[in-house]
Amino acid sequence: MGKEIIVGFLIGVFANLAGSYLYIYFFSKETLEKTIQYSIEQDVLGNIIALGAILNLCAFFILLKKNKMYRARGVVLATVLAALVILISKFL
Repeated sequence: MGKEIIVGFLIGVFANLAGSYLYIYFFSKETLEKTIQYSIEQDVLGNIIALGAILNLCAFFILLKKNKMYRARGVVLATVLAALVILISKFL
């Protein structure tokens, strides 16, 4: 049970990172490093993380369809972590 939640959490973190990377790859004309640096300077890194979290939604529903409830819970935890990171980045 606990191992399944950790696997789901890792799936959620990876999906969020992959979604953020894909957003930068398709919609930015600069390199990954320059885009991240610019987004930190302009205080929009949270927006990129939020857009990357869209893939968590896909992972969540795929896991539910496969009846992997504990892994789906891990994905939800990863999404909550992303929300906390966004919240902290907006106030600091």
